[in-house]
Amino acid sequence: MSEIGDAFRDGPALIPYITAGDPDAESTKAQVRALARGGADIIELGLPFSEPIADGPTIQNAIQRSLDAGMTPQSYLDLVADLDVAVPIVCMTYYNLIYQYGDEPVRAFVEAAAEAGISGLIVPDLPVEESDDLRAACDEFGLDLIFIVAPTTKGERLDRVMEQVSGFVYVQARLGTTGAQADVSTQTHDSLGRLATYDVPKAVGFGVSEGHHAREIVAAGADGVVAGSVFVDLIGSGEDVTSNLERKARELAEGARTGFEQRVPRPERT
Repeated sequence: MSEIGDAFRDGPALIPYITAGDPDAESTKAQVRALARGGADIIELGLPFSEPIADGPTIQNAIQRSLDAGMTPQSYLDLVADLDVAVPIVCMTYYNLIYQYGDEPVRAFVEAAAEAGISGLIVPDLPVEESDDLRAACDEFGLDLIFIVAPTTKGERLDRVMEQVSGFVYVQARLGTTGAQADVSTQTHDSLGRLATYDVPKAVGFGVSEGHHAREIVAAGADGVVAGSVFVDLIGSGEDVTSNLERKARELAEGARTGFEQRVPRPERT
């Protein structure tokens, strides 16, 4: 089992997202440490791209701040290599950046990511039908390749995604882009039910911002929760950032654990 898979071994995993380089690289290192202290089991660290189609305004603004501060793919990898935390790091980025990296770009990027200490990749604009090269490079260098499953992903396409995914599957809680929400979408429960027969951890994201969200999602059958905009908002506020990140991570982690304790076991298939 991979480092990412191990993170789900003893209960639900908390997976915070932040954008690398927002507002600068040294701040990002402190943010990652704060999230780890707060109970993060995996940290999704965004490599900024100028056209982030999967992200809402909060993360788009963070990406712009990072790009304005000079973050590049190489400085991102250097930052990751300097991190001093034990939790796995997942790189969330867009395929355009990977495709422009080096002579054999896909293989070169994955090799460099592995050398920097990255454990997995999320590439939301890469269709599963075109992912064979990235899947092969991840297999060669020991990285997990994580796919996002939308509420509309069903049938043969869902089967194809689940054949290619490793580490965990990112369950998109609702249609649209990222952003904190007031409640848990009913689409979350539907998606978890549709994925129940697949033997890979399921982590729900898009809109998770409160401890009771994490509790409800895990009680419904998720193996983890992904939260991004709520953490990026705290960074953007500039007020007591590391303490607030640690506090919010602890709140979500505790909510997830409570949901796990409240979960009703699914009946065994006969």
